[in-house]
Amino acid sequence: MNQDYIQAADWSIIEKGFDADRVKSSESLFSLGNGAMGQRNNFEEYYSGPTFQGSYIGGVYYPDKTRVGWWKNGYPEYFAKVLNSPSWIGIHVKINGEQLDLFTCKKVENFQRELNMKEGWYMRSFVATMPNDIEVEVKATRFLSVVKDELGVINYEVTPLNANVEVEFSPYLDSGITNEDTNWEDQFWETLKVEAANNRGFITSKTLKTEFHVCTFMHTELLLNNEKQNVDFSTEKEAQKVTFTYNFSVNKGEKVTLKKLGGYVKGMNHPNGNLIEATQNLLNEVESHSVEELLQEQADAWAQVWKMSDITIG
Repeated sequence: MNQDYIQAADWSIIEKGFDADRVKSSESLFSLGNGAMGQRNNFEEYYSGPTFQGSYIGGVYYPDKTRVGWWKNGYPEYFAKVLNSPSWIGIHVKINGEQLDLFTCKKVENFQRELNMKEGWYMRSFVATMPNDIEVEVKATRFLSVVKDELGVINYEVTPLNANVEVEFSPYLDSGITNEDTNWEDQFWETLKVEAANNRGFITSKTLKTEFHVCTFMHTELLLNNEKQNVDFSTEKEAQKVTFTYNFSVNKGEKVTLKKLGGYVKGMNHPNGNLIEATQNLLNEVESHSVEELLQEQADAWAQVWKMSDITIG
């Protein structure tokens, strides 16, 4: 596909305007990574259009049997597959009971996304008119920390523009994932435990055959006009999923934000039996930091990288 729609800036790549035919391409072009994990730039909210979901953990692989040609001379019987890992980024969003889905919105305006490579963050914003005629402005910022490389951060902001509304955020973890390129439709992951405590969720799982152990986690907070809100929320645990659901009344022009910390703590760095404890320790270190503080920490760390590595051509 021709990528002429991408706009180049000094330190960023930028896309303006929403086009469903470009979503899968942009998911690749705007990918994030920090050396320990990486992810295609899938939308946080539900999307019913064509998409290629993908999150990956450094060093985690699976020996997949070659489907075609392995009996031919020079073809291996197995090859190392990079696995799609349990997802931590998902946030279902409903406005007055209607699911936010850019593929079904009546109108999507002012759509823009930017991958800033100088400071190591990604931002997407748009104004959507939903099927129920509610207009909302959304701004989602995401980054994978290079300071604490097991940590990712999402800041998801919703502002209703034409009415007072009920906003429902349902952040979740999902280990029931598959690989689109699997040769035999194999399941690569076994879910071991699904847990939730307070505003933290954990799914421990391991790969089949290679037995890499991973704890996928999330910590969530709700803010109104940048002030933390102590609100009740429900918790639903399933065999391969854990979901928190927040309901909040928001006046026209007010900004409600879901802060979501997530990522992967893996057995290559910690004892397999202590992954949840190690995750709790990580969250205890960072949960009191605002997104702005974590972003500044990220920018400062990348500044040191570029101080050593930047090349300027006069």
